[in-house]
Amino acid sequence: MQAQSSDRWQWRPDSYKSYTVRDAYQILTSQDSVTLDDAEELIWHTQVPLKVSIFAWRLLPDRLLTKTNLVTRGILSSEAHYCAFGCGAVESAHHLFLSCGTFGSLWSIVHSWIGFSSVESHTLSDHFVQFTYSAGGHRARRSFLQLIWLVWVVWNERNHRLFRGSAHSLQQLLDKIKIFSFRWLKSTNSTLDSNYHTWWSSPLLCLGLV
Repeated sequence: MQAQSSDRWQWRPDSYKSYTVRDAYQILTSQDSVTLDDAEELIWHTQVPLKVSIFAWRLLPDRLLTKTNLVTRGILSSEAHYCAFGCGAVESAHHLFLSCGTFGSLWSIVHSWIGFSSVESHTLSDHFVQFTYSAGGHRARRSFLQLIWLVWVVWNERNHRLFRGSAHSLQQLLDKIKIFSFRWLKSTNSTLDSNYHTWWSSPLLCLGLV
């Protein structure tokens, strides 16, 4: 601080330029990608059913039986490798969970419910770690976001569409995320029973994290 001049904000990455969203985004997305080990350390959560954590453990290194992987193994013909949601793209794990025009948008709805935003990620491991830390370094917040990420309902919805011919809207999938996460947390937090409606509209407030 200088006594003879007024205080001012300075964009530290480039003191000669003013801050822009584009520059900030480039800095965030140019950081080294997290390793698979970084992401796998976050998979195991005491309040998440073991089968869900095992699912994520298989998902991150691309070991799920997506259509792309089934084609690679010679189980499915290349003509049948398209996304189950009818978008016309090849069904890979990355496409199904992040870039599908139908279900990639589920993340923006989840962000809106929780009350924060995040930068676009290029890999599932990056997405998991960035999502988990996107609300700051507070341990309880990280734990909550870690749990929400693991409540993915997309794979079950994909299977329902493929094998049962049933379909749910994005809003219905968000409702499933809310219900499952509430039930998982309630098993170790009895005070959530009286805060169900607050949870539905503002989960961080319900948990006392804002």
